[in-house]
Amino acid sequence: MRHAPINPSLFKRNRDRLRRLLHANSLVVVNANDVLPANADGTLVMVPNSDLFHLSGVEQEESILVLAPDAVDESQREILFLREPNPHLLTWEGHKLDRDEATRLSGIKEIRWLGEFPTVLHQLMCEVEHVYLNSNEHRRAVVEVETRDARFVRECQRRYPLHRYHRLARLMHALRVVKSPEEVELIKRASRITRQGFLRAAKFVQPGVNEMEIEAEFAHAFIREGAKFAYPPIIAAGGNSCVLHYLRNDAVCRKGDVVLLDVAASYGNYNSDLTRTLPVSGKFSRRQKQVYRSVLRVMRAMIQACVPGKLHREWQKEAEAMIQEELLKLGLLKPRDIRNQDPKNPALKRYFMHGLGHVLGLDVHDVGFMSEPFAPGWVLTVEPGIYIPEEGFGVRLENDVLVTEKGPVDLMADIPVEPEEVEALMNGAGGRKARPR
Repeated sequence: MRHAPINPSLFKRNRDRLRRLLHANSLVVVNANDVLPANADGTLVMVPNSDLFHLSGVEQEESILVLAPDAVDESQREILFLREPNPHLLTWEGHKLDRDEATRLSGIKEIRWLGEFPTVLHQLMCEVEHVYLNSNEHRRAVVEVETRDARFVRECQRRYPLHRYHRLARLMHALRVVKSPEEVELIKRASRITRQGFLRAAKFVQPGVNEMEIEAEFAHAFIREGAKFAYPPIIAAGGNSCVLHYLRNDAVCRKGDVVLLDVAASYGNYNSDLTRTLPVSGKFSRRQKQVYRSVLRVMRAMIQACVPGKLHREWQKEAEAMIQEELLKLGLLKPRDIRNQDPKNPALKRYFMHGLGHVLGLDVHDVGFMSEPFAPGWVLTVEPGIYIPEEGFGVRLENDVLVTEKGPVDLMADIPVEPEEVEALMNGAGGRKARPR
């Protein structure tokens, strides 16, 4: 792993919190994600299973966590199953965790090799009454490929049809949405690395550079700190800034345009999420600055609205009402547009068509019940935008916010966002970096 070791006490407490939610005489099984095929004999880089990492700190393929708090054999109450290291794996794939390393990483004392899993599973299934199995229940998930967890669910229910099965995801959503102080610190570290990347990239932006060259500036800053991209970076210049999930990153930045940077770092599997919009020439036009200030006012107000007890749908409506007023001031909407609008498709949706924000953590669009009120320990993104295709540009701004009992804490307050700050950064002492040849 590239990141610094995480204190295993975090994962131990996470397991303890989960145990308190289980029925008596229960079994929990959590699988690592698959290593997905690419083309020919290639494979993609494995993405750690977020629930497995939350409970164990393990990122290694084929790993399985088993929790059976009431097992008769105390050694079977908490087991981590791993691939057994051998010379062949060492030669072809590199180092694999041994027992001592896995215990230091996870805080789990009982480490066994995968070959023992079928026998132990059968022994425990003969004891337990309730079985908690995992699945992807994110409300926006599109699952088209059968996962390792899904295959295990099917096989387990086939072999043991008379047990009482439960959805582990319901419990994990409730646990993961509230971040511990250690998790907040990891998100803060990801945010600090994101800041480094943004400062580097902002000084590089100028007419003539390619979007992909800006992406490379972020990559340099992230990788040298042991981080990675939290999600595929969006580097969107000119009209591309109106494309919400633009990923080509291959256009030239031109004088007079803006470039929208939706790029952030992930550190220790905990994610940050940042968006800034920059003037390619180093100075916003009058119109660009008008729109920018409108978006910034909404972001500032909605950050202050991240308070315990707030419902996400109310927060979204408040943002939309404020954006509607800004659109009227900008001349993008007329009062008659509001009077004549379809309530199911408000006029403002032409210029602001996405959600205001989402919970953030081990997944960028993290799990949690968004129908429940915000609570202390939630980390939310705040990302309003105004997109004007007919004028050839869009503006989106985004910071990450920790909800606390004393009020919202902006985790990205030290990343320049005021238009004058952005311009000063781009034109500061020492000038901009020369474009690489």
